[in-house]
Amino acid sequence: MNNFFSRLECLALEKHSLLCVGLDPHPKDLPTPHAAAARDFCLRLIEATHETAIAFKPNAAFFEALGPAGWLALGEVIDAVPDSIPVLLDAKRGDIASTAEAYARSVFERLGADAVTLNPYLGGDSLAPFTRDPEKGVFLLCKTSNPGAADLQDLPLGQAGMATLYEYVAHLAAGWNEHGNLGLVVGATQLKALQRVRAAAPGLWFLAPGVGAQGADPSEALQAGLREDGLGMLVPVSRAIARSDDPAKTAQELRDTFNRARDLSSGAGRPSTSSDPALSEIGEIGTVEGPLSAQGSASEQEKYPASAPASNTLHVVQGTLHNELVSLAVS
Repeated sequence: MNNFFSRLECLALEKHSLLCVGLDPHPKDLPTPHAAAARDFCLRLIEATHETAIAFKPNAAFFEALGPAGWLALGEVIDAVPDSIPVLLDAKRGDIASTAEAYARSVFERLGADAVTLNPYLGGDSLAPFTRDPEKGVFLLCKTSNPGAADLQDLPLGQAGMATLYEYVAHLAAGWNEHGNLGLVVGATQLKALQRVRAAAPGLWFLAPGVGAQGADPSEALQAGLREDGLGMLVPVSRAIARSDDPAKTAQELRDTFNRARDLSSGAGRPSTSSDPALSEIGEIGTVEGPLSAQGSASEQEKYPASAPASNTLHVVQGTLHNELVSLAVS
């Protein structure tokens, strides 16, 4: 079936890339605080990186802050992205009924985005207007990288395996993914969470922010979160590219850094969840009321089998990859 993620996977294989370029026109990066400057800033990034990126992620907030002209500029930025590359609008919408329908029309019909980030707090029915069309993608907030994320996301549910709220969101997402167009936002700085969410939702794509200015180690993050087929993670980078003297070169170097980590992860094997008692108990969480067990459906288990023990070889090179990325972020 043709859906958003089948399109993304084809592009990832074609370009041998997992890079998503963030389009965040921070006011201090603009010559003037006007919509035209924000638009031009993003257009230059698109032109410089479209051969490397498999997605572009404009952040709606920076455009909304510029008023009506900013909203028009956002539409122009989305229109400027080549048709072959999906646009993921980072808007974190969340509402119900007719309001959710209106948000979906705004994102997909008015602006022309291909995917959007959503807040799952209002439940499955709030997602339906966005997931109805299989060709439109959704990334649900699951485990974010901000300090206050633990206030809610890490709350234990008091059930078998001491499942946390963010893990249960992953379980629910696997069940809600009827059209193959739903993924999760899991911060690349959250390595344990990446492992646990991957165990809970073996087949879903992750949007994994945190690489670059936030300092996440790409090798460790990819090792923890990639699927068995070497796909399943879309890695957004914004400031490290936008503030580079040569955004095209930086994007290429990031892509290559990700690919080295990806190849090492695939060659060395993935970490066994048996080394973490909490992870080894995830399979028992099926007692939590929900549509799926922690291991996903039978078809998912067959497609994404249990992980093999990791080789120490991977850890030898992680520091090198991390240093390469830090140098890109600060250059």
